[in-house]
Amino acid sequence: MKLFLYLVKILLVKLNIKNETSHLKAVVLGTAESNGPEPSLEEAYDPKSAEFIKMGSYPKEKDMVAEMDAVAKVLEKYDVQVFRPKIIKDYNQIFTRDIAFVIDDKFIKSNILPDREQEIEAISHVIEQIDPSKVLQLPEEAHIEGGDVMPFGEYILVGTYRGADYKDYITARTNVQAVEALQELFPNKKVVSFNLRKSNTEPRDNALHLDCCFQPVGKGKAIIHRNGFLEEEEYTWLVNLFGKENVFEITRDEMYYMNSNIFSIAEDVVISEKNFTRLNAWLREQGITVEEVPYAEISKQEGLLRCSTLPLIRE
Repeated sequence: MKLFLYLVKILLVKLNIKNETSHLKAVVLGTAESNGPEPSLEEAYDPKSAEFIKMGSYPKEKDMVAEMDAVAKVLEKYDVQVFRPKIIKDYNQIFTRDIAFVIDDKFIKSNILPDREQEIEAISHVIEQIDPSKVLQLPEEAHIEGGDVMPFGEYILVGTYRGADYKDYITARTNVQAVEALQELFPNKKVVSFNLRKSNTEPRDNALHLDCCFQPVGKGKAIIHRNGFLEEEEYTWLVNLFGKENVFEITRDEMYYMNSNIFSIAEDVVISEKNFTRLNAWLREQGITVEEVPYAEISKQEGLLRCSTLPLIRE
């Protein structure tokens, strides 16, 4: 057992995330166990959760646990080392991407909503196995969540909200100070930010994070939703980066159901929601193996597969 723990420690010292699609070796997958009672409308962090609370169809714990177990089985099928958070009683710990992210060999703790700070403590058993000099946190004024951060080779693509009314949006999770802090932390990379559309009340017009309206996939391909971006030129820049012929445009409803929030195990393997019929067909046309899982209940909280995974090592 001691030898096993030593080997795990050696493995985790070598954090490596340079993009969204290289072969995945280790990941933290969230948990829906002991998820707690249904939140009140006032406790909802996003408009989609609020919508399902109002409708009386907020997801049940047993259904979400089953959905996350399906993802764990796919990850294990591809020999990915899977870590899970310690269970905190009656606490939502599904979306590990919110609480931290890795760029190159650096593990960066997010500055998240104060009510969610216990989530990072629940993965302390993972963080303790990382070289402490590689575990970082941005300045307090730099608000950031991992769903807004995408390493892409020489680029770091970052979702933000630049409006003067930033503080009025509970859905605005990454600010311009965080964009600037990332550029200082990674001076050899090009940090490119995107002003995202926010709404506290209409989930179909709310890009909670960058991965709610965009994600690279496969070899030089991308999924994107035009209306998630407030600035036409920023959307166009992304399309030009990949080439229009390599971009899969999703509709307003497809964004609502989180079609851009799938998760890549490798350039030729993705995990996707089983109901994403149009997207999954396109992915297969690109030569990508699509491992379909049920994830519709978790999506009711305005997060999907990328949101609930925190990659640590990709080849």
